[in-house]
Order: sequence, then structure tokens, then C-alpha cells
Amino acid sequence: MKSRRAMRSRGRDRAALYAARAALFVAIVGGWEAGVRAGLLDPYFVSRPALIAGTIGEWFATGYIYPHIWATIEETVVGLAIGILAGVAVGALFAFSPFLSNVLNPLMVVLNAMPRIALAPLFILWLGIGLASKVAMVVSLVFFIIFFSTYAGLKDVDPNLINHVRVMGGGRAHLLRHVLLPSALTWIFTSLRACVGFAVIGAILGEYLGADRGIGYL
Repeated sequence: MKSRRAMRSRGRDRAALYAARAALFVAIVGGWEAGVRAGLLDPYFVSRPALIAGTIGEWFATGYIYPHIWATIEETVVGLAIGILAGVAVGALFAFSPFLSNVLNPLMVVLNAMPRIALAPLFILWLGIGLASKVAMVVSLVFFIIFFSTYAGLKDVDPNLINHVRVMGGGRAHLLRHVLLPSALTWIFTSLRACVGFAVIGAILGEYLGADRGIGYL
């Protein structure tokens, strides 16, 4: 009986949450539309939600938008994969080599602090308006998130746990498989949501600045 009541309570809470989100969305879009119609917002700069929805609907109906969606997905997936692999590899290298970490860590901090969005025009200048410049933009945003997550995950392992594995006869392969890798994966998977968002933003921003296809181009 208690479990049923708890489930019903959670269901009501979830329904109330979804209703509140829907109401907020309607209020924002409705206020935007009303503001443009009333002349409070300049339609030249912000347009109207109704006109935007009509244009997007026409793009889907005619199939015009699908090649552009595929282009953005391709840039996002390729850049995300490269950024994740490179971030994990370099993060593990830093974690297993204290000397290398001490030498290069200040450089990584400085590179991470750079406004990488401002590098987008340079990527286009160096690599052109094709796939390569968009992938480079995505990699520049994803790499450091994964790098610092991997490095922190490997360094966060309890030294006593490592000593116990070694005392029990575990070699480097066992230590990596059963202790270090699970610890790093926890940090990596936690950061993947942010990585996906940054990857999409990087691809669209690169297309917006210079491209011949893609969502940002549209």
C-alpha cells in the first residue's frame, strides 16, 4: 500500500514538473510573439516564433534541412570521438607520468583558459570552411573536459587500494583493469553530457562563422 502511494505521489510530482515546464515554455514563446506583434520587439532582429516555425516546417516538408542536419551530426560525432580519445589518452599519460605532468600541467591550464570560441575564425582560415575546421572546433571544446576528468579520475584512486592490489599479487594490467579504469570511467561518463552539448555548440558555431552547409549555416 505504501509503495503504491509513493508511486502515485512520484507520478503526480512528475506530472506537475512537466506541466510547469510546458507552462514556462508557452509563456516565453507567447510573450515573444506578443512582444513582436505589439511592436515592443523589432521583428527585423528577432522575427516571430510563428514565422520561424513556419520556415522550419517548410524545410522539413521539402527535405531541404536534412542534408544540413546530417552535416552537423557528422561534424559533432567525429569531433566528439577524436576529443574523447585524445583527452583520455593524454589524461592517462599525465596521470602515469608525474614528471611529464609537472612539466606540462601549467601549459594545459593556460590552453584551457584560452577563449576557444575566439579560435573559430582561425580554424576556418587554417583548415577552410569544410569538415576539418568544424571538427577542430569541436575537439578544442571537448578535449579539455575529458582530459581533466580522466586525469582527476586516475589521481583520485585511493593509494591504499592500489597497495592492497599489489600485495595480493596484482600486476599493472590487473591494477589498470580493476582499479584505475573504473575510477576514470566514473569521471569520464559524468562529463560526457557536458561534452555532447559543447560538441553541438562548437559545430554549429563553426558553421555559423563560415560554412557551405549545416544547421549553423542555415
